Amino acid sequence: MHNYEVVIIGSGLAGLTAALNLAETRKVAVLTKRQLSSGSSTWAQGGIAAVLNEGDSFDSHVEDTLIAGAGLSNLDVTRAVVEGAPAAIHWLQSMNVPFSQENGALHLTREGGHSHRRIVHATDATGAAVQKQLVEAVRAHPNIDIFEHHVLVDLITDKQTKNCLGLHALDLNDGHVKTFSAGSTILATGGAGKVYLYTTNPDTATGDGIAAAWRAGCRVANMEFIQFHPTCLYHPDAKSFLITEAIRGEGGVLRLPSVDGAPGYRFMPEHDERGELAPRDIVARAIDFEMKKRGLDCVYLDITDKTASFLREHFPTIFERLLEFGIDISKDPIPVVPAAHYTCGGVLTDLAGRTDIENLYCIGETACTGLHGANRLASNSLVECIVFARATAKAILNSPPPKYMELPAWDESKVTDADEEIVIAHNWDELRRFMWNYVGIVRTNKRLERASHRIELLFDEINEFYGKFRVSNDLLELRNLVQVADLIVRSAQARKESRGLHFSRDYPQTLAVGIPTVLVP
Repeated sequence: MHNYEVVIIGSGLAGLTAALNLAETRKVAVLTKRQLSSGSSTWAQGGIAAVLNEGDSFDSHVEDTLIAGAGLSNLDVTRAVVEGAPAAIHWLQSMNVPFSQENGALHLTREGGHSHRRIVHATDATGAAVQKQLVEAVRAHPNIDIFEHHVLVDLITDKQTKNCLGLHALDLNDGHVKTFSAGSTILATGGAGKVYLYTTNPDTATGDGIAAAWRAGCRVANMEFIQFHPTCLYHPDAKSFLITEAIRGEGGVLRLPSVDGAPGYRFMPEHDERGELAPRDIVARAIDFEMKKRGLDCVYLDITDKTASFLREHFPTIFERLLEFGIDISKDPIPVVPAAHYTCGGVLTDLAGRTDIENLYCIGETACTGLHGANRLASNSLVECIVFARATAKAILNSPPPKYMELPAWDESKVTDADEEIVIAHNWDELRRFMWNYVGIVRTNKRLERASHRIELLFDEINEFYGKFRVSNDLLELRNLVQVADLIVRSAQARKESRGLHFSRDYPQTLAVGIPTVLVP
């Protein structure tokens, strides 16, 4: 058994920030499903929202967040994050993150839903630049032990005291389940984009922390609000390649296919007066509407009015990557489609990341802090990771020292069944397809009922496998995805209106007062 003062599950921006803020005085373990840099944070292109410009204000950033959140963002949480954002940027600068500069100052760009330029970025690969510095710092820290290729099986809790004692994790290197005893446990496992057939998320985004917290007895909130990024590259050889919103911030426009060589029709002004800079839910629905109305496979993002030198300077990663697919974005519009991108709901927490279970904390995309409401404002997620990770670390450092308990070992006597892997692969594909078809950008009561029925059948099969056979990475991820799918569908069925990212044909109106959807185990 491994004993640690703090165990962090997940190695994205939230998890690594918490680890570095705890490790000066605590012995910390960081568990991650693959390598330290393999999570969603590394994939983030756009940037981090913070008020740093003279003409900008905290009130303006708060207002933009509340508008995007469609009446469900918590004002106190929003203000805490917005006011904590500049300090978060300064902390990253102290970690030597190479943010883009202009005339000796941070270069700020603008994204959809923001009224000012306030997006701090490292060209178009902000997440990768941030993660590189934090990964190096974590690897070098003597008080942080790293467990790569370790998958969360489940949390270990005391049902009487509602206290988290630690967890079991599958070591993919040797196939054995290890036991970790922890004074404090932090879930920072990211979102659940892989529950959908098309997603911008990496393969690791299977909702592990949300599902495990739910099984342990934590409430979850707002799971119906899945953000679909409007612009994911549409190309047969591309997998999950996001086209950053900053391209629209720098003047890119959305068009229908070209006719007789002329530029395609620009359609966004017909859907929203803000055009391409409307919040993501509006842009994604507009694209979905145009594609279905006209039978299109994709629409086109056009930034050909900018020079190649400008595009290479501001979007070097995207420019070079699309050249590999034969697309020169200085001459060719980019084929794009919406794809599942961000889980706005999650495990319900307070301002210090505390959950309903004692000594269990949740940060990053796994958590529902109240910031994002019914729709996340672009570039608010990375700053939320930092602000809440530091607040959670502070809360843990101010808590009494941990008392370790001897925890039960995992039952290793179960065997592996060859047929199990075949059924798991089939169920994984079925789940992602019906979630895309029935619980996507536009929903109906009938579609939700069909999804619910299929989830019930999958639950029975998966629980049988989990109870009888040795656990595998695929089985654990499928178990978690089905649990998350169930939470999404139940939350969607509970909301009798259309709001933010949740649009229902049966309830197209928005109610006067927005109420969070909270599910209780």
